[in-house]
Amino acid sequence: MSHSATTEPRRARRAAPGGGRRAPRRRRRWGRIVLLSLVVLLLAAGGTGYWLYSGLNGNIDGVDLNKALGEDRPEKLPTSGQNLLVLGSDSRAGANASLGTGKVSGARSDTALVVHIPEGRKQAVAVSIPRDTLVTRPECTKSDGSSVPEKKRVMFNSVYALAGPACVVKTVEKMSGVRMDHYVEIDFAGFKGLVDAIGGVPVTIDEPIKDKASGLDLSAGTHTLDGAESLAFVRTRHGVGDGSDLGRIGLQQQFLIALLSEVKKQDLLGSPTKTYKIADTLTSALTTDSELASLTSLADFARSMNGVDPATMETIMLPVAYDKIDRNRVVAAEPQATDLWEAVRSDSEIPESAKKSPATGG
Repeated sequence: MSHSATTEPRRARRAAPGGGRRAPRRRRRWGRIVLLSLVVLLLAAGGTGYWLYSGLNGNIDGVDLNKALGEDRPEKLPTSGQNLLVLGSDSRAGANASLGTGKVSGARSDTALVVHIPEGRKQAVAVSIPRDTLVTRPECTKSDGSSVPEKKRVMFNSVYALAGPACVVKTVEKMSGVRMDHYVEIDFAGFKGLVDAIGGVPVTIDEPIKDKASGLDLSAGTHTLDGAESLAFVRTRHGVGDGSDLGRIGLQQQFLIALLSEVKKQDLLGSPTKTYKIADTLTSALTTDSELASLTSLADFARSMNGVDPATMETIMLPVAYDKIDRNRVVAAEPQATDLWEAVRSDSEIPESAKKSPATGG
């Protein structure tokens, strides 16, 4: 899906003076910068470093996906790269209650991205799943051991609220046929804190956005958004397109690239204090699968992403069509959705036809 006013999936490299091409800057993914810088800080700090490490390590919550999902999962293909399910959760509890996110009980997966890192780790693809997509929720086991039966035509973002993160992973695997290698979740308060910790994120919009529901009021042009403004930016929808969730996805994709690029630009190696603040904020807000739920595991994974540049990340919305029964909901559009997931599953190039969505959100 293309959002010409807000989203630039790719950025071209500028030519160097004299007609040549500039040598590419060393590519460093944001997670690698934060976590590897943290390792340097901790090694230099000795005993104090161990105390800091223990505290940060204890911040991270883990979900044992293998135990929760069992063997009923898609096969992991040898050439399928790495696939992460990234969720932004909209719980209104705890620190999130004061962020102007509404008065809704429970929690939902307000933002969902399947991030595919191809074999060779050169360019990532992020596929957004609209939260209003009607899906078949498979039978799931909740964290308390109780069972949730299979049900058709449920809203995608309701799965998290009813059955928890493991069931969201299972739902995505069933609808896509793609095995998720890892799961990462960040909540509202953590998102706001991360943006404030790095000093804001610059975004450029071609048209003004004014949304009373989210409180966002921006003129056309470039703005450096603080944490609260960034949260409003990724949640706004009434000021974009037809006011549906589909218009909001373009803003979320634009902000994702801007956030990763901004962290990449900062010299965190030269600022241990800032590095620790970012690491503390991020780890406090993270829930991951149990295989990633430690600083060393996150650092190892981030190191493997060394060749991925956020500026080249391709952002795609799952192709959807308006539901024939309820026009306020969408369903996966075929054959586009099947073609998209097949390309991700086989680690092949995504065809242009699979990036076009019949429902555009205006």
